Amino acid sequence: MKKRLMSMATVTALALGGLAGCGGSKEASSSSDPGEIKVWVQFSDETPEGKAWEEVVENFNAEYEGEFKAVTEYIPRSGSGGGYEDKVNAAITTDSLPDIITLDGPNTAAYAHSGVIAPLEEYLEDADMDDVLDSIIQQGTYDGKMYAFGFSESNVGIYYNKALFKEAGITAEEMPTLENPWTWSEFQAICQKLTDKYQAPAIDMQLASSDEMLTYAYTPFVWSNGGEIVNETGTEAEGYFNEEKTVEALSFVQDLVEKEYTTISPIEKGFETGKYAMLLSGSWAMADLDENYQDIEYGILPYPVSDKTKQLVSPTGSWQLAMTTKTEKKDASAAFIKFATNTESSKIISLGNSVLPIRNSTIELIKDEVSEGMQVLMEQNQISGHARPVVVAYPQVSRAFQQAIQDVSYFEENPDVQKIADSRATEMQQAINNSLK
Repeated sequence: MKKRLMSMATVTALALGGLAGCGGSKEASSSSDPGEIKVWVQFSDETPEGKAWEEVVENFNAEYEGEFKAVTEYIPRSGSGGGYEDKVNAAITTDSLPDIITLDGPNTAAYAHSGVIAPLEEYLEDADMDDVLDSIIQQGTYDGKMYAFGFSESNVGIYYNKALFKEAGITAEEMPTLENPWTWSEFQAICQKLTDKYQAPAIDMQLASSDEMLTYAYTPFVWSNGGEIVNETGTEAEGYFNEEKTVEALSFVQDLVEKEYTTISPIEKGFETGKYAMLLSGSWAMADLDENYQDIEYGILPYPVSDKTKQLVSPTGSWQLAMTTKTEKKDASAAFIKFATNTESSKIISLGNSVLPIRNSTIELIKDEVSEGMQVLMEQNQISGHARPVVVAYPQVSRAFQQAIQDVSYFEENPDVQKIADSRATEMQQAINNSLK
């Protein structure tokens, strides 16, 4: 009983981590139909994502007519990220989970460790896993086994205003490519040129975000410098988050603020209205720019890389499908998960919802149908995508990382970056230790 209670506490921590809010619960047990499976998803059927999903489900049901049938229950997340996770957690406590749930990438370890989701390994032999992006496999794997299969991907890049770059005299020879990205020092030189020209911060690095965006967008700086947040098994933060390579990456962030290349209090929509020449943001920003700020001609550049390693690393991670340990319909559930993540389904989801594909074959299929910016992010994802740490105490680890970024950025006199890293590493370690008891 004690082990079960500890496991439940681990999953409940997802709510404490700001990944759940308020929501209800109703019976969600598997259908009595031996071939029918119930799938819970975290979006509305009225959204572009919902419409694309409906097409995938219809295709599955047509393909397996008379054998399997998938039925979707749409449970939208609230603005604070709640609703859906609350319902999942309630179903865990009442032993009423459906056959398949969706879960955000960083939550894989907690759900797997707590026995909520089942390994998929034995069902994936015919799923052409060599075609799947490494980042998808990474985020879905815990303790050496794949528990969750991402059905969409995301990535982040440096958005830039083409007119402002041209006016500042930044030449084509100075521009980075995926093959030759800016080093941190080269990036700072560009920032200096833009700051001098426009007497304003060169880039909105989204430091005003006090949420998961900080973890998602800033971990690549650590990885590019050869550092780590935690060890490979997700059990150690001390000796990793506070080691020299990580401290150097945090110092790079601090330098951007100190030199006023970025700001902790940016103008709202500063990039979109032409106040800033650059913006660090994800693939999701394109839809808003294309719809609401059509006078801004923009492009997307790759992540700056450490001067020491020259290694390009970019962030990845999105929602996944997992089979619950509650299901008695493993074959049907596995068949659906594989179908919803095959090349054609990935194409439907990517084009329908403007998200990045999960397969190399899908990228080849749609690369001529998407924008230049989307092409850059798809390729950057292919060659450099890195999932967030797979760790049971992820919400607490993520919060400590976010606080570390704020600690080095919000200051009157430069704080000691090493002391900050030491303190936050200890905080992470305590959370990890508690989660694994």
